[in-house]
Amino acid sequence: MASKVKTICEEKVVPFIENMGYEVVEVEYVKKSDGMNLTFYIDKEDGIKIEDCEMVSKSIDGLLEELNPTDNSPYILSVSSPGLDRPLKTDRDLKRNVDKEIEITLFAKTNGKKKYEGILKNFDENNIVMEINGENIDFVRNKIAHIVPIIKF
Repeated sequence: MASKVKTICEEKVVPFIENMGYEVVEVEYVKKSDGMNLTFYIDKEDGIKIEDCEMVSKSIDGLLEELNPTDNSPYILSVSSPGLDRPLKTDRDLKRNVDKEIEITLFAKTNGKKKYEGILKNFDENNIVMEINGENIDFVRNKIAHIVPIIKF
């Protein structure tokens, strides 16, 4: 059921939200303490404000009612920002973070360690290039478990 709900939302609701000028980072349909929750994580170039979340929520409410992806099972609808420290998963995420500090965690140790911090310099479908201490280092993407931005306040 959860994958069916997610598939319907990704096929029908995500394009609607993206036509409003937002990027849908993730659609989540999971059981939480208050019941089933359908959450759309949205983003845009200049960040997300509470007003953006409210507007998207109101805009998709009727569409979800019409689509009825949960077959009349109750759920709580949420529209949220993914947060500043969300993992970088897509090429769009990486593009926004070129020349910024990131942390890469590998599945297995390379040169005795699994975590590397540096500046994202470039990427393609197979590799991520980071500058670490003035030297460009290539990481094979399928060996990377996790990439997150480094947030400094």
